[in-house]
Amino acid sequence: MSEATDHHGFTADELLAAEYVLGVLAVAERADAAQRMEREPGFARMVSAWEARLSPWAAEIPGEAPSPALWDRIAAALPVQAAPRAGLWQSLAFWRGLTLATGALAAACIGALIYIGSVPQPAPLVAAIDGGGHHHFVATVNASSASIVVAPAAFAADATRVPELWLIPADGKPRPLGLLRADQIVTIKVPRDLMPHATRDAVLAVSLEPQGGSPTGQPTGPVIASGKLTLL
Repeated sequence: MSEATDHHGFTADELLAAEYVLGVLAVAERADAAQRMEREPGFARMVSAWEARLSPWAAEIPGEAPSPALWDRIAAALPVQAAPRAGLWQSLAFWRGLTLATGALAAACIGALIYIGSVPQPAPLVAAIDGGGHHHFVATVNASSASIVVAPAAFAADATRVPELWLIPADGKPRPLGLLRADQIVTIKVPRDLMPHATRDAVLAVSLEPQGGSPTGQPTGPVIASGKLTLL
């Protein structure tokens, strides 16, 4: 994980985007960052890139239920004016029903929960897109923004063909999503009619296509890698 901890070579905005994804910003700083994401596409892409880079590692963090004393301190610290429904915020059963990770991630999640209130957040789906004994890409599906962030891993570029990403739902019919890059993270907006198919029953696959992508809407070149979508 040295890539995430080595600050050399990262701009201030890149570090801010990483802190936003980790959830370690103060409430006011997080709100400012969220506003920048809405008005600055470049900063939004940085956040998406860090989501793709860090989300697969979260699965390696063991879960741990916080102690009852911690929940009591959280309930006592919540301001009355921040409660849209007093009964919900004052219920320890609500807080004890949530599972948090250990250490800094636990503190970050608590801060995020206080910030976003009681709105449930969809769990992200991820896929390791592998083939031929190689780990080619890592993909993260963001349901709230209807997008897929794909980061290259060990994919080697082809001078004559380009990698194209396909969504293959339970019916087995590939749907084109977009072209990928061997040298940078790509964020793909998923069409509204395709988003319901991006479920745990679906597979992401990569084929090699002519420059510009498949001319037929179906894979025309070899499918070099695939991976099933799973919950993070």
